[in-house]
Amino acid sequence: MKEIVNTPEAPAPVGPYNQSVKGGNTLYISGQIAIDQSTGNMVMENIEAETHQVMKNLGFILKQADMTYEDVVKCSVFVSDMENYGRINAVYAEYFDEATAPARELVEVANLPKYVNVEISAIAVK
Repeated sequence: MKEIVNTPEAPAPVGPYNQSVKGGNTLYISGQIAIDQSTGNMVMENIEAETHQVMKNLGFILKQADMTYEDVVKCSVFVSDMENYGRINAVYAEYFDEATAPARELVEVANLPKYVNVEISAIAVK
């Protein structure tokens, strides 16, 4: 059974998709960028602040689905500049225990929505 899971705490979708969709015990979270939903502003002071906001947005959606970062089994990370890899990775590591961290790929792309520097999607299972 398919269940739509959205929360007003995370940015609203800007197209024909939802923040996340739950199928059984698996939650598929759409790519999140650094929009602070409380202000509507982009968080772009630096790559660390941007990555923290992306991770917070993922967390808001996980919480709405009664899940946590510990339930995440897979992340897809898209970056506009591979030179930011280490800085993004340092922030990302604050949200996951290294021993039980999810599977992941990190891919450099030509552009991302709103010309952000990082976008992350996730799959969680509980």
